[in-house]
Amino acid sequence: MEFCEKCGSVLTPQKKGGRVILLCKKGHTASAKGLTPKAFKITVTSQKPTNEIVVVEKKAKFEVLPKTTASCPKCENTEAFWWMQQMRSADEPPTRFFRCTKCGNVWREYE
Repeated sequence: MEFCEKCGSVLTPQKKGGRVILLCKKGHTASAKGLTPKAFKITVTSQKPTNEIVVVEKKAKFEVLPKTTASCPKCENTEAFWWMQQMRSADEPPTRFFRCTKCGNVWREYE
């Protein structure tokens, strides 16, 4: 594998007439140093578009947030998801958010 001296991208062999040249993406050329067209096998492949649609069925709840024990102010459920987010400047403590596992109510706790 060789690289273009001008831009640093990969040089690919191209047939031009009866000889081979090395060409980069930006159009710079380099000598193939005596290589013949038979020295390279150039194949171009393309992927055919498919009309398939992938359907992912939601059979169970997919939970990605951690759970903790916290009392929901709306329904008084005792379990909630939680996450932290930096709301103010970096020298201020982050804010902890909760989402009730039962009713979905979101509330925050300042530290």
